[in-house]
Amino acid sequence: IFPGNCWAFKGHQGQVVIKLPARVYLTAITLQHISKDASPSGTIISAPKDIAVFVSLLGTSGGALALGVDADRDEETLLGVFTYNVEKNPTQTFPLKNMLLPRAFSHVKLLVKSNWGNEWYTCIYRVKVHGKMENQKASTQDQD
Repeated sequence: IFPGNCWAFKGHQGQVVIKLPARVYLTAITLQHISKDASPSGTIISAPKDIAVFVSLLGTSGGALALGVDADRDEETLLGVFTYNVEKNPTQTFPLKNMLLPRAFSHVKLLVKSNWGNEWYTCIYRVKVHGKMENQKASTQDQD
């Protein structure tokens, strides 16, 4: 994690759809930003603040998932709304509410609703998606 070596997007709002290497029963998501100590300016106002995580119910039977592609037919389900706290550890994990959807998904949508004050851009340094791969036995430990 080096200052400036991030996924940056214009403004304080943005979204990204992450294609997972396999279908996963989602349990948590981890976000990482640099610390204030690592920042050349001593601030981390470009860090995301309010974040929502979604999955799509379209294509959950094994076909291609089209998050955002066919919005008229797509049903997105919110798995959680979180606040990344710049006063805490730079790596923060948030549990997802997948117990209502006992399904595996191949895509996750991360929606950044706001940042900590930078009006020009927002940076995300790392995103990890946690869960169990669909084809693994229930006794297998969580996979990243």
